[in-house]
Amino acid sequence: MVVCGLACWRCRWLLPLLLGLAIIMGIIALAGRGWLESESEPYVQQASLWESCTRGEDDLNWSCQSLMDYGWGRAAAATYLVGFVILVICFALAVIAFSIEILRFNFVRGIGGLLFVVAAFQIIGLVIYPVKFVEEIPLTGDNMFSWAYGFGWASTVVVIGCAFFFCCLPNWEDEVLGNIKPTYYYSSPERAPYLN
Repeated sequence: MVVCGLACWRCRWLLPLLLGLAIIMGIIALAGRGWLESESEPYVQQASLWESCTRGEDDLNWSCQSLMDYGWGRAAAATYLVGFVILVICFALAVIAFSIEILRFNFVRGIGGLLFVVAAFQIIGLVIYPVKFVEEIPLTGDNMFSWAYGFGWASTVVVIGCAFFFCCLPNWEDEVLGNIKPTYYYSSPERAPYLN
């Protein structure tokens, strides 16, 4: 029978796997055109992290404007992108850390600290974008921050969760490495007659 608790050596790949999932969601957020979209028909507005596009109700072609022309657009893209790059570095470090037979727990805690930095950068980018977008870009119709923006937040939430686990993992060092023996508790000799 395979028993795998929260902090066991056999489950060491769970945290790098979650970081990989955060990277995939970050790629979707960086490449997706659904940061802002029209809420209902006619779909006349859509935006990504990089550009804002509009079209007329009867027009099939999108007219796009780069958000890199704005200081806040460059700031939002840069902070999210820096966070993403550090996330990829943390993923590589986690794979290396968990591949080594003798796990260095201080190294793992450092990865957790870097993940908090990733979360801070991503949150800054995810907050700058909607606040300044609504202030400075003329919106047409009813709009909503959509799926790609949601993937950005999902990636950030996974990173925050992994950061806590990476920072707390050294507290379970003996359990993870299997250095402790199980303890059996018996309340009375009558309940365990076979020990006599």
